[in-house]
Amino acid sequence: MTNINNIGVYTSGGDAPGMNAAIRAVVKTAHFYNIEVTGIRLGYEGMINGDMMPMKLKSVGNILHRGGTILKTARSAEFRTDEGKQKAYKQLKRHGVDALVAIGGDGTFTGANKFSELFDIPVIGIPATIDNDLKGTDFTIGYDTALNTVIRSVDQIRDTAESHDRLFIVEVMGRDSGMIAMHSGIAAGAEAVMIPEVKNNLEPLFKRLEESKHQKNSKILIVAEGQEIGGGFEIGQIIKERFPHYDTRVSVLGHMQRGGHASCADRVLASRLGVAAVEGLMNGRTREMVGVRHNDVVYVKLDEAILQPSELDLNLLKIIELLS
Repeated sequence: MTNINNIGVYTSGGDAPGMNAAIRAVVKTAHFYNIEVTGIRLGYEGMINGDMMPMKLKSVGNILHRGGTILKTARSAEFRTDEGKQKAYKQLKRHGVDALVAIGGDGTFTGANKFSELFDIPVIGIPATIDNDLKGTDFTIGYDTALNTVIRSVDQIRDTAESHDRLFIVEVMGRDSGMIAMHSGIAAGAEAVMIPEVKNNLEPLFKRLEESKHQKNSKILIVAEGQEIGGGFEIGQIIKERFPHYDTRVSVLGHMQRGGHASCADRVLASRLGVAAVEGLMNGRTREMVGVRHNDVVYVKLDEAILQPSELDLNLLKIIELLS
């Protein structure tokens, strides 16, 4: 067992539902093992500025269900420099922090990995990103909640689409990953999905719209924001020009996908990973991400989680085509 006395925990990058559940699990687990916890506010920016506070059990009371992050989050250009990292390290030493738990996505883990290599401070990453785009874990914290938010929204949009015989283009988050678009497309019965992993040829979409115009009154097209042709409004303009007889509307779900109370699945996942992060540090692990594969807790090297893109099952596109 490694002698860890004070764990610094922080959230960084985009917020994700379930981050608070992960913070809670880290704090409660550390105190169970008589380890102090220091909360670092505003991610790496707060680390540089010494915006830190001791976290007791009462610090995480009544936060399990809450969206967002009580530790706040921010991006830091200064931390990308060696000078910024040096400032951050001095602040950690001043507050007695000798290990870190980083909660976030690939940007968070990139910073944590480099920082740990530079100063030899143990760090474990907890994957929290609604995009579910990290290699080495089946699910990331926040993905399930965001997915359910999208499905509820599309279900409500379809009510209007059916009432007015409209074609709705729904833009969802996914700058580099089509996970949300793909799975919500199946669950919400979308006619088509456009994702960044596939170079989009519009002709199959045009053919489908032409063939189905007499089969269903309402139509839903889900577009990931990062696909190559453009976002929802760009796709909408193309469809309006090609199919002027369709009453085409665009809805961009935007940041509402990041908010809301964490789902049961995300609360359980965050709790499991928070416990495993602390116990991993105690067992001498460092520069690893803790995740879940086939319902088992696993540890993956941070550089592997960052450098290798998550795998998207493109067979799901066939399912969408068959069921649309």
